[in-house]
Amino acid sequence: MVVGQDFALRTDPYRRELLAHCYRMLGSVQDAEDLVQETFLAAWRGLDGFEGRASLRTWLYRIATNRCLNALRDASRRPDEVELPENPPEPTRVGEVLWLQPLPDEQYETREAVGLAFVTGLQHLPPTQRAALVLKDVLGFRAAEVADMLETTPAAVNSGLQRARASLEERVPSPDRAPAPRSPAERAIVTRFADAFQAGDVDTIVTLLTDDAWLTMPPAPLEYQGRRAIGAFLTNRADHRGTPLRLVATRANGQPAFACSLPSGEPYGMLVVTLRGDRISAMTWFAGG
Repeated sequence: MVVGQDFALRTDPYRRELLAHCYRMLGSVQDAEDLVQETFLAAWRGLDGFEGRASLRTWLYRIATNRCLNALRDASRRPDEVELPENPPEPTRVGEVLWLQPLPDEQYETREAVGLAFVTGLQHLPPTQRAALVLKDVLGFRAAEVADMLETTPAAVNSGLQRARASLEERVPSPDRAPAPRSPAERAIVTRFADAFQAGDVDTIVTLLTDDAWLTMPPAPLEYQGRRAIGAFLTNRADHRGTPLRLVATRANGQPAFACSLPSGEPYGMLVVTLRGDRISAMTWFAGG
């Protein structure tokens, strides 16, 4: 039994993994932080009702998951206004508007299952299916435990999992071998990309892309696929901006990323890249300071 005076000592070790869990569910770092705070507050208030039938970790995940589901039901995940690029090229595909933020590697637990493609794919699933898939396939809870957390039956959980897995498989391609994080091979690709980007050399950037590469800009409903479409978009933005961007290397969602700014130093957003072999298969642009 957890008593009040050792509450923080017993629960703090789970804070980072609960942040990653809420981020997967919500796609928003800020909302994940808020929901984790709510989770710990609810756990503190509910200590008298915690009878130890499940582990402390399972109990915390039950509270956090249900807080996330309530947030998804009660509040729109879409911002009131989405700023779109001025006169952009025609997008390859108009996707569903998603509220998604990058997850900084240095602040949060990012060891597994927080890649942007995976988290984006989760946002397309119904909330309960999303929760079941994360709890079962990512976190390894048994179907009976997931059913207890979601107040349903194991049969319903397994049925929802089948649909969720099929839907996710359609949206998230099988992972290809990428260079090891922070390896010389990864640095070589990232450095070539950054040098070309800062020089405004769209032709070189395009040669670094896979044939089926994607450029997405959540939450804007614009997505571009293929070298030609991405090259046209980058050229349009460079012409409109009139000056190359400065890039500072960082990491987000376990992937190489860049904090972007204008030559004046004004923040211009974050760019996260996904690698496949010795090429870039996706560029995800998060606008803003």
